[in-house]
Amino acid sequence: MSVKNDTAFAPGISSNAGTKSGTKPKTVDAAAENDVLEKKGAFRPKIVAFCCNWCSYAGADLAGSNRLEYPADVKIIRIPCSCRLNPIFILRAFQRGADGVILCGCHPGDCHYTSGNYFARRRMTLLFSMLEFLGIEKGRTRVEWVSAAEGAKFAKTMHEFVETVTALGENKRLEDLRCKAK
Repeated sequence: MSVKNDTAFAPGISSNAGTKSGTKPKTVDAAAENDVLEKKGAFRPKIVAFCCNWCSYAGADLAGSNRLEYPADVKIIRIPCSCRLNPIFILRAFQRGADGVILCGCHPGDCHYTSGNYFARRRMTLLFSMLEFLGIEKGRTRVEWVSAAEGAKFAKTMHEFVETVTALGENKRLEDLRCKAK
């Protein structure tokens, strides 16, 4: 029995191996798909989502468990409470190439730590004013309250935020301050 060697990755194994009709199975290569989108000029924003451990992160988990789709370009970072988000983390996210940053926390009055989201709301109001002063568009930042039972709201919020940031385009405001990877 001879096997046709037509792959560079695994000598001796045919690319038709394991198929009934001898045709290649169709697969989607995510890296190739991203390359095609980039070549076509399609902009895909980089979004950082800081999510409260007790509510919003659980809401994101529920969205995933229910197989609700939200953009893969959203990178979720779990934080103990929305009030524990240091504003420097948001500045650093923009500095390192994020096109948008969203903070998701418990609904006011439902905070696991009693009043953490009230502190977060006040801090973010001040930070957003500072970001606007720096020239970062208002639509690139957002605060949203999402409970653990609101997986659909989490997915919808992420879609809306990605659309808003996509319309704004790439964030080039802090480009000169970005750290170059070594």
